[in-house]
Amino acid sequence: MPKVTVDGIEVEVPAGATLLQACEAAGVEIPRFCYHERLSIAGNCRMCLVEVEKSPKPVASCAMPASEGAIVRTTTEQVKRAREGVMEFLLINHPLDCPICDQGGECDLQDQSMAYGVDGSRFHENKRAVEEKYMGPLVKTVMTRCIQCTRCVRFATEVAGTPEIGAIGRGEDMEITTYLESTLSSELSANVVDLCPVGALTFRPTAFTARPWELRKTESVDVMDAVGSNIRVDARGSEVIRILPRLNEDVNEEWISDKTRFVADGLKSQRLDRPYVRINGKLAEASWAEAFAAIAAKLKGAKGERIAAIAGDLAAAEELKALKDLFTSLGSPNIDCRQDGAKIGGARSSYIFNATIAGIEEADAILIIGSDPRKEAPIINARIRKRSRVGGLKVGVIGPRVDLTYDYDHLGAGPDTLKSLASGGGFADVLKNAKAPMIIVGQGALTRKDGAAVLAASVALAKATNASFNMLHTAAARVAGLDLGLVPADGGRDVAAILDGASKGEIDVVYLLGADEIDFTKLGSAFVIYQGTHGDNGAHRADVILPGAAYTEKDGLYANTEGRVQRGNRAAFPPGEAREDWTILRALSAELGKTLPYDTHASLRDAIVAAAPHFASIDEVVAAGALPDLASGEMDAAAFDTPVKDFHLTNAIARASKTMADCSAELARSRRGAQAAE
Repeated sequence: MPKVTVDGIEVEVPAGATLLQACEAAGVEIPRFCYHERLSIAGNCRMCLVEVEKSPKPVASCAMPASEGAIVRTTTEQVKRAREGVMEFLLINHPLDCPICDQGGECDLQDQSMAYGVDGSRFHENKRAVEEKYMGPLVKTVMTRCIQCTRCVRFATEVAGTPEIGAIGRGEDMEITTYLESTLSSELSANVVDLCPVGALTFRPTAFTARPWELRKTESVDVMDAVGSNIRVDARGSEVIRILPRLNEDVNEEWISDKTRFVADGLKSQRLDRPYVRINGKLAEASWAEAFAAIAAKLKGAKGERIAAIAGDLAAAEELKALKDLFTSLGSPNIDCRQDGAKIGGARSSYIFNATIAGIEEADAILIIGSDPRKEAPIINARIRKRSRVGGLKVGVIGPRVDLTYDYDHLGAGPDTLKSLASGGGFADVLKNAKAPMIIVGQGALTRKDGAAVLAASVALAKATNASFNMLHTAAARVAGLDLGLVPADGGRDVAAILDGASKGEIDVVYLLGADEIDFTKLGSAFVIYQGTHGDNGAHRADVILPGAAYTEKDGLYANTEGRVQRGNRAAFPPGEAREDWTILRALSAELGKTLPYDTHASLRDAIVAAAPHFASIDEVVAAGALPDLASGEMDAAAFDTPVKDFHLTNAIARASKTMADCSAELARSRRGAQAAE
């Protein structure tokens, strides 16, 4: 490990580190525009110039390896003049439209021109202008501001795996653009705005909406998929303006998906803000007392086997626990959190991502079964791509043939291929010979009628090849629901049986906790109680509607696909008469004469920890133990499919979002255009 002296401070840095990293290790700030620690080194902005002893001129510290005995100076007059000169060049063509720029207040160019620039320029020529480029409904461009740092180009190529952004022209005619000025197709495309050090790329949906200092910032957790990406929710008053990523190296690094980022406008559209009761076939506004009375009239005295509850995909652990306790007190064994019908449950090791998301970077062989991680969990797909770019990773896929942004061997489409691997040979040998093999099973393989048999075969293959078994969920609430026991008790009905019973008149009352993805045509004449946030599928069928709080409007615990428990924090208050979901269930229990034993959020969380002790370990992955022996079964020959048909419209909040609707329509148009061109 070389030792480098920076401004008189000696530091030891890893082999291969750059002088810029050595300066940071010494606590010295180095300005930069093109350098980013997660992207390849471009060395083209020259803002990071430093003086190195025996070098005839200033050196770009981001591109210069740290060598043994190097002596670096960052505060000399030569360095100061060099940085001032670079800043002067960068501002030659910059329009200086800070008062109307959405990047104003959080712009690297603003900050560094104040710290390292001068108050005037020697250039008086006319500034060049560049036409705006169309990059789709999410990314707004003002390319006259671009300083050509190429961060966006490198992100699209290296991290997202969709090389759709590049530079054309040379010299003063050089421009950053999308090829053929098409829409960015990556599910991670808007991260280029976070990377842009100037205002060349900004967020189109929130253009000219607010300044950063006007917003109240709250750290929270995303629920658009099961990854549990760490986010920052920026709100003004009761309105969520934007959602940005937070750094968490073990989960999402510093990226988030486009759906996570831009679903915010769905939080204020089509909201349920007061209770409703269906009278003479029509929903009418009601008070909470009237809504509870209507529910009590149906539930009081009802037999437990004739009532049922289904929990949705966005629920926090608090309301899941309250729902479980309420229906247990009512004597009902019919409760299920698997509204997609996934055949999972039992031992915790059989339904979490045991190797952890960060553990993907240690894998040297990965088998993906029945999943399209690019659509189901873009952050995990990006992590696999990151590992793939290092080299030495073999990826095999059983399921649909899709573009995952990295090379893989398509082994087959369905269970027949999985059966063949059980007998050894082929990719099974790749797993056996690997040092850190992984098997990732998606919900597309488990929501079928033979899902239990597919799960058993996958677990058996993991054991036979000594691979880690990892389940990739699509629902943010699924792991917490399974941890807290929201599965049918002995003799109870799962989702399919609840719907079948309702259609046959065997189930009288169905309680839907944000469940909008079931087949509502099978509910028959059952009395439906819908507790949720939006006027989506569940509200349309409901006989009583109880307005709940969205994930940005309540404090809640969420367990992601790897079983990591994280805290979501309230960034705004629910609209109108809507209330936090667990408080609704607590109030209803009192009306039913089955009062739940917790009056405060703290006591509810104590009850959660008592039921599932690992919920006390916040932001940690608690090991789940050994894989169970599952009973094998017959698998049919139908090919696996992905449960995510439209990435942008997977839940009630996303379907209420105009931005997500625009993205879905734009993607459909681009696909039709590609097919026509072919």
